[in-house]
Amino acid sequence: MNVGIIPARGGSKRIPNKNIKPFAGRPIIAYSIEAAKVSGLFDKIFVSTDSEKIAIIAKEYGAEIPFMRPKELSDDFTPTVPVLLHALEWMEVQGISAKFACCLYATAPFVQPEHLKKGFRLIMRKRIFAVFSLTKLIFPIFQHSTIPLFQL
Repeated sequence: MNVGIIPARGGSKRIPNKNIKPFAGRPIIAYSIEAAKVSGLFDKIFVSTDSEKIAIIAKEYGAEIPFMRPKELSDDFTPTVPVLLHALEWMEVQGISAKFACCLYATAPFVQPEHLKKGFRLIMRKRIFAVFSLTKLIFPIFQHSTIPLFQL
């Protein structure tokens, strides 16, 4: 079974409710769910969230929310990997075996189904463990950053 896992925490401080904020007329999470569905790659699309609001909207767009993410995996400092492992461990307990899993961020409105297919084909063709997307920067990285690199 191939699964798409979309981590979508509800407690963003800088942009409250960012995962469900309207973007070009739809909640931003809707784009990731739709890309996953249209790609045809996934037997299940799960959203890992601690928010009832996000869960309701994710369901409206066709994702499954079979569990709510625990509080200890929902703070400002929790990395993505423990969230994904929690989802995969939940699946294992339920007897759901994933052959391939894809992490797709809720705030990725420009991801296209073809991007997902291309990554999957690369994994299959090269027999590699994982792929992730990159982009070429037009300017040096220092000109893209809004965070000071050094404090004097």
